Amino acid sequence: MSATVTTARNRPREYEVTVTDVRLETHDTATLYLDFGPERPEYRAGQFLNLDPHQFHALGRFATYLQEQKGRKEPARSYSLASAPHEPLVAITVKDEDYIPGFTRYPPLLSPYLVHAPLKGSRMRALGFMGPYVLPDDVEERTDHLVHIVAGSGAVPNFSIIKDALHRGLKPRHTVICSNKTWGDILYREAFEVLEREHPGKLRVVHTLTRETDESRFGPAVRKGRIGEALLHELLPDHATCLIYVCGPAITPWDRKKALETRTPATPRFMETVLGHLHDLGIEDKRIKRESYG
Repeated sequence: MSATVTTARNRPREYEVTVTDVRLETHDTATLYLDFGPERPEYRAGQFLNLDPHQFHALGRFATYLQEQKGRKEPARSYSLASAPHEPLVAITVKDEDYIPGFTRYPPLLSPYLVHAPLKGSRMRALGFMGPYVLPDDVEERTDHLVHIVAGSGAVPNFSIIKDALHRGLKPRHTVICSNKTWGDILYREAFEVLEREHPGKLRVVHTLTRETDESRFGPAVRKGRIGEALLHELLPDHATCLIYVCGPAITPWDRKKALETRTPATPRFMETVLGHLHDLGIEDKRIKRESYG
């Protein structure tokens, strides 16, 4: 697997940025466009930046309360870049996390604020850029097929990677397998459609919907149900040579702790399920890059 080596050139640094625009992507997800000023930042497609919740005065009391409950300082939150390096503004896409009593231990602190607060024109501090979820420098020698298997906001870093690769004219073609609950939950749906039209033969996007009730939505490019082994077998005929990027929810440390306390196995989530299917197809770990959230 490729990893980003931290050097003086790419060591994370703090930036003062301006939110120039906020675009609501779905009912609970927004893209924030960030102006870094005249100095164009250097980053790699697929990386992320960190935002410290303590910088937002509106969250002060809530952060203090959560710290008292947890017995530790609230850490910075990481947000994948939705933009590609050639684009004029850096963008992050943020999903408002759910709080489900009895399932989620604590309510989310920062994501609801970033999605729903009137942040256009505001300034904030961002630490960037980090993360090894990037294409290897020798990707054209390693494969001619990049496969992106994502769920929900897991599409964000892959969207960045795909735009960058197509812009640079890299040889590998891309297949995107994108899982969501409903048609209205799909991130970047129209943008992906535009990219497919602009790059025929280089990009194929297939959606899977688990709770969509409108049967007219389904067809060759929109499948019903979860991502399963049969679909992966269909779309990944080159098991031995493709490179796969998987991003989506995984078992969290809280899930594991609860499983130990109750002496019951933690329920596999998207990441564990997909990796299981890929291994059953005989795909080696060295051909799989993964990034998870919980």
